[in-house]
Amino acid sequence: MSNIRVRFAPSPTGALHIGGVRTALYNYLLAKKHKGTFILRVEDTDQTRYVPGAEEYILEALAWAGITPDEGPGQGGEYGPYRQSERKDLYGKYASQLVEAGHAYYAFDTPEELSAIRSDMEANKEVFRYDNVTRKNLNNSLNMSAEAIAERINSGEPYTIRLKIPRDESITVNDLIRGEVTFQSNELDDKIILKGDGMPTYHLANIVDDHLMEISHVIRGEEWLPSTAHHLYLYRFLGWDSTQPKFAHLPLILKPSGKGKLSKRDGTKLGIPVFPLAWEGKNEEDSFIGFREFGFDSNAANNFLAFLGWNPGTEQEIFSMDDLIESFTLERVGKSGARFDFDKALWFNQQYLIQMKDEDLGKKLVPLSKAKGYNASEAKLSKVAGMMKERVHLIPDILEQGYYFFEPIKDYEEKMIRKKWKPERVLLFETLNADFRSLSSFTAAEIETTTKAFMEKNELGFGDVLPILRIGWCGTMKGPSIFDVAEFLGKEECSARLNTAFTKFNEIKNPS
Repeated sequence: MSNIRVRFAPSPTGALHIGGVRTALYNYLLAKKHKGTFILRVEDTDQTRYVPGAEEYILEALAWAGITPDEGPGQGGEYGPYRQSERKDLYGKYASQLVEAGHAYYAFDTPEELSAIRSDMEANKEVFRYDNVTRKNLNNSLNMSAEAIAERINSGEPYTIRLKIPRDESITVNDLIRGEVTFQSNELDDKIILKGDGMPTYHLANIVDDHLMEISHVIRGEEWLPSTAHHLYLYRFLGWDSTQPKFAHLPLILKPSGKGKLSKRDGTKLGIPVFPLAWEGKNEEDSFIGFREFGFDSNAANNFLAFLGWNPGTEQEIFSMDDLIESFTLERVGKSGARFDFDKALWFNQQYLIQMKDEDLGKKLVPLSKAKGYNASEAKLSKVAGMMKERVHLIPDILEQGYYFFEPIKDYEEKMIRKKWKPERVLLFETLNADFRSLSSFTAAEIETTTKAFMEKNELGFGDVLPILRIGWCGTMKGPSIFDVAEFLGKEECSARLNTAFTKFNEIKNPS
């Protein structure tokens, strides 16, 4: 492939769904693989749905994901401007060209008129569609003289421009993912292409901009496949069909259950992120947590998203961005919906945490540590990260599950205490605690040696001693090497925790 130019064209109508990030990622991968150009174009023609802050959110989300546009609102470029609202003057010319060529027409129907017709048809159990049958009886220029049309336009009467879809035709697209897809023109409506406020609809603006920006491939979600027929007609009617882009419609991202399309409400319902970044809406229902705030590494998120619809054809699962660029092909994107397996997303993130340097993780933990009120140095956080990273899935889990490194134990694992603690051995364990206090070098190796000597002397097994130490120092049976934990905590803290624990263990075993 040569001269690849692709675009990601979101609308600033709210938070960018994670499916949109996948679309951007696939476009980016194709462009970079073939040394092409990845363009960000903001499709803000529908001003009634514009949400302040949404464009900034899109830019920040792409930056977090490392999906950097070559051209766009922030980068500029030879084909700008890259906001459709700034290209408004372009579209009217092409809409008028379509009218003059007989491929579009003026529609003067008011919303009230159309609503009344729709209601009448629904009463007769019919579905209204403005198409090549109903337009004959509606308030449009196809049913008027040239003089009447001019008079109505000159008087300032509101109108829209609709695309005139031919009757009894079929039109076919060779989709790079779905193969040959054919549409019947009698099943299509006459879409509005220019609204009453002079702004184009998605259909006209999309085709005009893709043509003028010399887009070679349109890679977008499956939900846009039904609109492709109208877009093909627009290319034909404008005389651009010989240079129209290739189309590739991506499979849906399905709910974790595999049933139905993943929605923003699924995130709230299931307590999982379905947006790249957190979004604060006007109310709680419209506010969402993001992958970033949930604790995901952006590289892991990209790896996970890439596999929602694409596979490399090998057993390899961990891919850096460079690996994805090298391996990605549209031919290996499937048609079937991809289940949003959040457990798999967590697994991907865990693999990236394991590969990450302790020092880098420590840096990421600094703001989280401060937010919890821990007075921990970056060096200490790095040490904890090294001990915990193979046992957690998300960066915040390191401090959540390993809180005992920085604050007193909140809860003890009572079931294990009832099973393992024998109050008659309290004096014995106090002796071990004294042995620990006598160590001149409180290192993991010395603590382990002292513990094994104690076990041998008192004919005790690992199961008799280590659970007591682990719960005494951590409160839980889960965690890294107990001797490494003890070295980190230090002699005084370890001694104090065991003293407190022995008393607590007795209370749990023999409640008064």
